Amino acid sequence: MTATTLCPGWSHPVRAAVPPFTEADLRKVLEKVQGWAPYVDGLLLDDVAAVLDDYTPTEHEVGEHAQRLHGHLRRLVDLAVISKAAEQDEHVADLVGRGRALRCEDVPAEHGPAVGHVRRMAWTLDELLELLVAHQCLTEAP
Repeated sequence: MTATTLCPGWSHPVRAAVPPFTEADLRKVLEKVQGWAPYVDGLLLDDVAAVLDDYTPTEHEVGEHAQRLHGHLRRLVDLAVISKAAEQDEHVADLVGRGRALRCEDVPAEHGPAVGHVRRMAWTLDELLELLVAHQCLTEAP
């Protein structure tokens, strides 16, 4: 199919546009873009420090920390797998396995075990971040 331009006195055959995606494909892309959260080093380090600090988080804070650490853990584990660092380094692979296991566990209802859970997530994040920087999967750690 061809169309002509709207310039007076000049016409040029133009092919009809062919969209690169179907409507369903575009919806999938939109869902992924809407669900994407940027990796922000400073926030990750702040969240890790808040949990590993000498201060023990309150019952209310533990849930908030767990939610944020869970998101950081998901992103770093995905990065370790996509970058193939987990295939190249056994320690990274171990941390990926530990991270996946921690993400699958529910935060314990009791305060003491819940604090232990978020601290294990924070230690895993800290170690994984350090190794991903060493493998140059991340350009720098602030």
